[in-house]
Amino acid sequence: MFLPAAWTDDPGRCDAAGVPEAAQAARTKPAIALAEIDRVIDAGLRFGCVLGDAGYGSSPVFRQGLDERGLAWAVGVAGTQLVYPTTVRLRPSRTPTGRPSKHPVPNRPPRTAAVTLDQQRWRRVTWRHGTKGPLSARFAAVRVRVADGPINADKLRLPGDEVWLIGEWRDSGERKHYLSNLPPRTSLRRLAATVKARWSCEQVHQQLKQELGLGDFEGRSWTGLHRHALMTCIAFAYLQHRRLKAAGRGKKCGPQRTAATALAA
Repeated sequence: MFLPAAWTDDPGRCDAAGVPEAAQAARTKPAIALAEIDRVIDAGLRFGCVLGDAGYGSSPVFRQGLDERGLAWAVGVAGTQLVYPTTVRLRPSRTPTGRPSKHPVPNRPPRTAAVTLDQQRWRRVTWRHGTKGPLSARFAAVRVRVADGPINADKLRLPGDEVWLIGEWRDSGERKHYLSNLPPRTSLRRLAATVKARWSCEQVHQQLKQELGLGDFEGRSWTGLHRHALMTCIAFAYLQHRRLKAAGRGKKCGPQRTAATALAA
């Protein structure tokens, strides 16, 4: 759980709510996310790719933490995220006194993700088939180096590692931007399917909050909230088990309809 400064700056308030002492220190959401990923890995669970929205993807510390753990990732970023072309080179520079500066200078300036993608070819990609037909949008992708390296004397972030910059142009006109460390030879269709896979996670969270009561907790107890969250997760896992079991038997009506009704109740 993320605790704002109003809580972490008030030990008495935390003690009254039963917040463990180890959890009372201020932590950012990306730091909490990395700790949760470590906990999941230590528990022996496996997963293919870490997905996150721009609230996490815009954090260089979060992305670099995933790289340090050897994990594949695809995360959202703002259109204002600065990136360099992969052809950028660093050249030495000197301070006004003539001494060598601490950091070099890139020979090409960074550009925003939105501007960089505007110059790419956009293609319509269908990433999966939903209940109402194929799901598609226009996508573009290009290899870049993110401006998340050290800060030079000009207050400019130097180029970091090479990654994919991915753009999504929806039929509504809305544009989304993503970064991913998937391999350089990854196809555009796979890149699109990967960034859109977060939809299923968001659906689960929405169902937990709205249909199974995760968002209805009104207490002020650390233990009570975690017990409440656990019960909703158990309920969702049971319903998902029933749905998958019915799908495995090829029954597309009865049992599936029961599960859907229970989720909506």
